Amino acid sequence: MKKALIAYFSRMGNTRKMADDMAEGLRFSGTAVEVKSIGEIKSENDLLGFDGYLFGCPTYHKDITENFKTFLFLAQKAGLEGKLGGAFGSHTHSGESAGIIFDTMENVYRMKMTDLGPFALKESVVNSEEGMRACQAYGRDFGKRLSAS
Repeated sequence: MKKALIAYFSRMGNTRKMADDMAEGLRFSGTAVEVKSIGEIKSENDLLGFDGYLFGCPTYHKDITENFKTFLFLAQKAGLEGKLGGAFGSHTHSGESAGIIFDTMENVYRMKMTDLGPFALKESVVNSEEGMRACQAYGRDFGKRLSAS
């Protein structure tokens, strides 16, 4: 069974909700998954042992948060090259965080990024049935791609 890590930062709980719903989708696809706040990840060793990675952060002032930037520098040390990756984030109006994370994973880490692209969801939709289903679908599709790799 393939194993995935969802690492996220959430200030208001919306990105955490997305992570939890994506984890459900991954489980639907038969993938084992761990969901961790970036505060739980103390070293690059905490990122080892997974086949796929989903990183998520909300958009603040058209950017990712400072603590997530620090996390990305830590994750770079883990040697994730060639692993399957995806990125997500919640936002109120602009939604740049998912794309920033996706680009970092693809171009800096040299990960094999999912063709699903970055997944951004407006905060007003996150707690709706539509939001839950969209997150589960992203997780399920990521898990299918992971199983095929």
